[in-house]
Amino acid sequence: MEVLDSVVVGAGQAGLSTSYHLQRRGIDHVVLDADAAPGGAWQHRWDSLTVRDVHGIAALPGVAAPTLDEGRANEVVPAYFADYERRFGLPVVRPVRVDAVGEAEDGLLEVRAGDRAWRTRTLVNATGTWSRPFVPAYPGAATFRGRQLHTHEYDGPAAFRGQRVVVVGGGASAVQLLGEIAPVAADTLWVTRKPPVWRTDDFTPDVGRAAVALVEERVRRGLPPASVVSVTGLALREQEREAERLGAYERRGMFTRIEPDGVRLPDGTLWAADAILWATGFRPAVGHLAPLHLTSRFGGIQLDGTTAVADPRVQLVGYGPSASTIGANRAGRVAARGVAAWLDAHRPSMASSA
Repeated sequence: MEVLDSVVVGAGQAGLSTSYHLQRRGIDHVVLDADAAPGGAWQHRWDSLTVRDVHGIAALPGVAAPTLDEGRANEVVPAYFADYERRFGLPVVRPVRVDAVGEAEDGLLEVRAGDRAWRTRTLVNATGTWSRPFVPAYPGAATFRGRQLHTHEYDGPAAFRGQRVVVVGGGASAVQLLGEIAPVAADTLWVTRKPPVWRTDDFTPDVGRAAVALVEERVRRGLPPASVVSVTGLALREQEREAERLGAYERRGMFTRIEPDGVRLPDGTLWAADAILWATGFRPAVGHLAPLHLTSRFGGIQLDGTTAVADPRVQLVGYGPSASTIGANRAGRVAARGVAAWLDAHRPSMASSA
């Protein structure tokens, strides 16, 4: 079996950035992507999410970002990614859903996907979070007669027209989805575990860097990564002012249980509901790395930059502070440097053992 210098798992922003930098260094690699088409998680976003909503698209290394300021994000970004793959001839193989990464002989790693396998000296994991939506367990959830869905399944506000909708979650997605749903729904209820933190100052580059630094510190210590927005706070955009006028952002504390016809609030009243939308975030999609035992005693994967402390053959991008598009670009460059450094340090011993 051919032995590769590196395998990249995932062809989103972080994976493509990594592949670009690996290719520039002449490092033999493949990119394994679970989707049937380019676009990463962007191709699965809801139709009403526009390029304007996401404040533009971060440029991939070596090219300019799309200049469009309108259009559906789930069309514009996949087209941009597809052109990028073609332009640089990146070695993307799809659809390949990786099942596990484990040890092989001679210090190699084996990446397994169904009946296929690749052997490699290093691995860059770029699987992000989109495939692991998180829905907390709540008493009575199974009895609810209405519709329950996660942000992962959201396909626009039209399905909620004339309905009473509970939106759960204290992050930017909850704020954005309330902005879309409140103007068409009969009523909305926003519930969170903790009071939301609203940002009152401008989001300057210095504020962004400080927020990323706090998330980096968590993964450096081996703690589960937190979202950058949990540090930066929330802000309303112009398109959410109508929802604000309707009172959609008058937050309530979490309900105590879910009942067939709604949710029971802390004061004992029943808020009748037709739908519950869980905007409760995602978890890193790293289950396939379990055979490598990378998780620290604190519950996260400890990183030094992008390098897994427990196994320096492994780099993680799109994890923790590099989960944003801008952070993913930088992480791809750092990961490629880490791969090159490991190969330079270990190639002689590997050659002698072959």
